[in-house]
Amino acid sequence: MRTPVPLAEPHPDPPTRHELLDGTRVPRPPQTLFRMRAIRLLEWCLLAQAPAASDVLRQFAIALDKRNHPEPDVLVTRPGVDMSAQQTHLDPQDVTLVIEIVSEDTADRDREATRMYAAHGIRHFWRVEEGSEGLPVVYVHELDPATRTYVRTGIHRNRLKLAEPFAIDIDLTAIGHRR
Repeated sequence: MRTPVPLAEPHPDPPTRHELLDGTRVPRPPQTLFRMRAIRLLEWCLLAQAPAASDVLRQFAIALDKRNHPEPDVLVTRPGVDMSAQQTHLDPQDVTLVIEIVSEDTADRDREATRMYAAHGIRHFWRVEEGSEGLPVVYVHELDPATRTYVRTGIHRNRLKLAEPFAIDIDLTAIGHRR
């Protein structure tokens, strides 16, 4: 007869995910339901629509420099990037799109990361916020190479339809759908 194994006591301080920002390990705050659903919607839709030679990753580090390894909520690699299964980060030149889902706890950090992404030449950036109806509002930006800053190219509600960085058509009202 087997002796049942007692349940482990929950650890008082469960491990948290961190980002390296300005040389400091910064803990990621707890996820909101809106944030998790927005990440899922964008990840799934972009996986279905991105070029076959690109990849879509969630919360994967970008090594901007020695002191900054932010983990955007979603990113899309440029086509043909060579990655290994044991890789822990990407270089900025390997990323074509970065998406940050803004919440109250991350708003300042997300805005600072935006400047870092632009300074390191990442061409496309989307900022996603929760609109008044609980639906995503997507602020689309493209890099101005002369100033290395982002220029807003659109604000999208209900539907996100773009030609750059590839053909994209996302029903933003589907945020609560499981399939």
